[in-house]
Amino acid sequence: MSQKLVCNCNGTMPLDAKAMGVPVHQSLCRQEVGSFLKALDGSDSLVVACTQEGALFSELADQAEKPLVAPLRFVNIREVAGWTQEAKTSGPKIAALLALADMPEAEPVPVVNYESQGRLLIVGAGSQAIPWAEKLSPSLDVSVLCTEPGNLPLTRSYPIFTGVVTKLDGYLGNFSVDWDLQNPIDPEMCTRCGACVEACPEGAINLSFEIDLSKCKSHRDCVTACASIGAISFDRKERARNAEFDLILDLRVDPKMRMSQTPQGYFAPGVDPLEQALAVNQLSEMVGEFEKPKYFVYNEKVCAHGRNGKVGCSACIDVCSTGAIGSIFKNGQGSVEVNPNLCMGCGACATTCPSGAMRYNYPSVAHQGKELKTLASVFTAEAKKINQAMAPSLLLHSLKAGTQMIDGLGRSAHVMPKQFEGLPAFVIPYGIEHIASTGLDLWLSSLTYGFAEVILLLSGDEDPAYRAALEEQANLANSILKAYGFDERIHLILANSTDDLATASKAMGVLRQRGALGSICTPATVALSNQKRETLEAALEHLQKQAKTPLPEAGVALPKSSLLGGLAINKDACTLCMSCVSGCPEGALLDNPDEPILSFIEKQCVQCGICVQTCPEKALTLSPRLQTVEQRKQKAVLNETQAFHCISCGKPFGTMKMVDLMLTKLGAHGAFAGAAMDRLKMCGDCRVVDMVKKEHE
Repeated sequence: MSQKLVCNCNGTMPLDAKAMGVPVHQSLCRQEVGSFLKALDGSDSLVVACTQEGALFSELADQAEKPLVAPLRFVNIREVAGWTQEAKTSGPKIAALLALADMPEAEPVPVVNYESQGRLLIVGAGSQAIPWAEKLSPSLDVSVLCTEPGNLPLTRSYPIFTGVVTKLDGYLGNFSVDWDLQNPIDPEMCTRCGACVEACPEGAINLSFEIDLSKCKSHRDCVTACASIGAISFDRKERARNAEFDLILDLRVDPKMRMSQTPQGYFAPGVDPLEQALAVNQLSEMVGEFEKPKYFVYNEKVCAHGRNGKVGCSACIDVCSTGAIGSIFKNGQGSVEVNPNLCMGCGACATTCPSGAMRYNYPSVAHQGKELKTLASVFTAEAKKINQAMAPSLLLHSLKAGTQMIDGLGRSAHVMPKQFEGLPAFVIPYGIEHIASTGLDLWLSSLTYGFAEVILLLSGDEDPAYRAALEEQANLANSILKAYGFDERIHLILANSTDDLATASKAMGVLRQRGALGSICTPATVALSNQKRETLEAALEHLQKQAKTPLPEAGVALPKSSLLGGLAINKDACTLCMSCVSGCPEGALLDNPDEPILSFIEKQCVQCGICVQTCPEKALTLSPRLQTVEQRKQKAVLNETQAFHCISCGKPFGTMKMVDLMLTKLGAHGAFAGAAMDRLKMCGDCRVVDMVKKEHE
């Protein structure tokens, strides 16, 4: 256990020290700082219920004579509980938040490394790019690519190129830029002597050392004047250029990278001088060696991206806003490849992945499950102590943007309580690295742990694809809940920006007026697994046991986006060729080595659709639905028929339906008359024997 220090911030919160079981200070960061310093002498970890003065407490800890044995942690109870309209009844929430801060940290994850030597390319109009190059060249290895003419400096202190960008990709320390040199003057060879400017009779060349082709009359006097240097050519064939850089400052009005969320090391402030200055300030800090977490884990074995040359699920590729995920097909088998340097850790790939092949790992779902279980159980236990029969609501938010919004809302509710609503006493905030990293498995599991509902706070800075994916997943989750007879318990708060406190306040006001909801089931005890399907199955089984209405025999239809479902088969069209079996990446479709039987295990199906694309007869159709756990575990027969036996040796070599179809299609052809038709009814071995026999007769 840890020591806990709670500060009541000059007595502005109605905290009950006796009920909380910990001492409450009025000015821990000022007059009572001695209590903090004394706590540093202990060997237990230290939890300080104050985030505002976190920097001060951390500095004091660093300066202490005795080094910290255990980590120093901070938790905010002021903006999320003590400064809200329901501060007096927020005891259970505060207890839950303190318990969360006392839990072990997540296991460390692998890191991704970057190395930047400060090779900077400034792209844009010369009139803007060159002045910034002059300022940055003393501290960075600067190059300039002028996409519009601008007067060039007389000295060649740094490389200056001209042309049109044709390709720009990469990441911090590893950018590759392709451009097309369209002007007759090659700035890499030009000495800027000015001879061409003097020689041009039309004045088509100025101090940008680019030829205005609309004025040029093809006298080629400039070529003659530059003969000794050879920088001017109107017939240049090799115009493609390429170079590599560590950093990019893109000043174009319409920068065109291939992803909507640009990688680290790339700055596109546009033409606004203030934004440009802010970007330049960051550039100087991006030289050296850097690292970031590797956010994901990929298991190719359960990936449903492709099989037998067919593309199935591409959810992760479609939702990724950084262009970090690509498709790979090798020997007909499809998988995806993630560039960890481009991955920004949104986690949307894991949220939309139906099989769990792509897993978010910062932290893992198993770790989040332990924390959520603690939050729910502590809240419920503390609520019972004060005779409050209410279940907590879980408010999920991004750590950075969401915390900023919630803190701002708490302060506004404290100072202007008539204009802003703080978090109700039953709403517990839980920060995650990115709001897009959470999905169906975690939401439904949270409900089984005793949370009454799950609310996602979107702060407005998310990529549009993330919002669409979360709305789609929330709709699916609510459809599953309704199938069991429960109310919709997954909700989204869609703010426009981190400054949009009005939207968040309105949502909190609605919750406060409605009051706390009851949990939909008794708390589950099972721990969450890092395997998405395993966690989801456990949640479904728990919800089914306590469902208000039993599922019908045929199941309940789910939205098309469902990762749960079965297959509908047209038995008349199906010839039991078993192409679908070889195409199924999850082993949901099975054949029988002894009989022509096609079987299906619905639990294994991820609704990737490869079987539908593979079937030559177009006999299969996806059927998104929710059946009982028992039904989904069973091996069900989709289709079966009689085997066709060789008319010569009696060995089964196909299905009756397949051979009948073949005979019907080929029977009218002259090449299959008489004995040739009989051979179609033979197995491969007997067919060869019969042909050899006929040749020797």
